[in-house]
Amino acid sequence: MTEAIGWISSLILLLTIGKQIYKQWHEGSSEGVSKWLFIGQMAASSGFTLYSVLVRNWVFVFTNGFMVLNGLLGYYITLRHRKREEAAR
Repeated sequence: MTEAIGWISSLILLLTIGKQIYKQWHEGSSEGVSKWLFIGQMAASSGFTLYSVLVRNWVFVFTNGFMVLNGLLGYYITLRHRKREEAAR
């Protein structure tokens, strides 16, 4: 039961963050989204992934590993939108 709670929570978190990144991509705007959000998230998630490997908590290895990927994608989308907006000026 403990593992199920962890995996379900992981799925909810990943879907929630994934939905936000999809929204940015689909709407073509990252207005109000700071690139530092993704930089901080990637730094924290990288640290948590390493920590989770060291304590052998595979739910958190999986979750934080994917959070790093989400952070990279969100950062890329934000930078792409900003460059497009600057070019339009």
